[in-house]
Amino acid sequence: MTSRAVIVGAGIAGLATALRLHQIGWEPVVIERASARRSGGYVVAFFGRGYDAAERMGVLPALRERHAGAVDMVYRKPGGRHRFTVPHRTVQALLGDRGLTLMRGDIEEALYEAVKGAAPIRFGTTLTAVKQNEDGVRAELDDGTVLDADLLVGADGLHSKVRELVLGPEEGFRRDLGHVVAATTLDHLPDGARERAFTTVTRVGHIFMIANLGPGRTAAFFTYGAADPAAELAKGPQRALAEAYRDVAWAAPDLIRDMSADSVYFDSVSQIVADRWSDGRVVLLGDAAWCVTLFAGYGSSLAVGGAELLGTALRRHPGDIPAALREWETELRPEAEERQAMGRRNTGSHAPANRLDLLKRDLPLRLATLPPVTRWLRKHLRLH
Repeated sequence: MTSRAVIVGAGIAGLATALRLHQIGWEPVVIERASARRSGGYVVAFFGRGYDAAERMGVLPALRERHAGAVDMVYRKPGGRHRFTVPHRTVQALLGDRGLTLMRGDIEEALYEAVKGAAPIRFGTTLTAVKQNEDGVRAELDDGTVLDADLLVGADGLHSKVRELVLGPEEGFRRDLGHVVAATTLDHLPDGARERAFTTVTRVGHIFMIANLGPGRTAAFFTYGAADPAAELAKGPQRALAEAYRDVAWAAPDLIRDMSADSVYFDSVSQIVADRWSDGRVVLLGDAAWCVTLFAGYGSSLAVGGAELLGTALRRHPGDIPAALREWETELRPEAEERQAMGRRNTGSHAPANRLDLLKRDLPLRLATLPPVTRWLRKHLRLH
């Protein structure tokens, strides 16, 4: 008899899980509260466990088609004046041969195309209740539908409904890092921002970036320190960003004024810290389980890698889902916790809290622009 899985969340983690479970002979169905597939998002480096998993699952060619290649890293002052540039050749040396530069939406699109037809995706549907016993799990949906399955996967992000229903309120697991993040796609490249470049303005406690990966692929990214992230979120993105970036004259004022709240990802920078990622036949995956944050720069890679590893563990333990989940978590947890620790250490480089943090971030970048250093990086360093 074929095993069935209900996967909550049609983001990277959920789609990768659906693909992997289909590949091992399961019948997955995906539940997504949004009315349609989301696109865009911020720029990610995709490497390590995720790259290897994508290769094994057969989606690497689709991801490589969307790979932007290395880009220049341009640093400007708040008024727009040029500070320095790290050329794409140096960035490529850091990225290595087994690393990709992608929009988050690129990864979702590639996975969606692979899953489409293999697993039904029910958009505009919300999970309302979970019931389980030794023989199975039942998911109740807001449209009155009841789905019975062998496994329920919560791949529904930082504010996971599955985690809330099964393990408890979010407040018991969320660890705020004292920052707020906003990201949105743009339909144009602002004046002064270069094509195929990350153009960044940094002032103490704040970063503003325009990321362009080629024609039609531009995003704006903001992150800043906040003593009370919840109070910032309550203001809404337009007001909060306008106040936080009032001293940044280049590009930011126009973008903030013209942005639509519906098109902006706006949230606290928070991790999920849980002593277990599963309960019986329910398992959390991706940001719902660990959320390493953008400061770690590995969330998409870990989501795809975690999904592929979950399928491998389930295939290795047919008929014993709890054993498979224990094995999966034992193997994956050390890397997730290591990346979380890295995310906490990296807050100073993403939004320098003082001038010393800014100097510590900029000095290696400036050194990397020197030809001898660039040659050494090409020979010795890789992101992974």
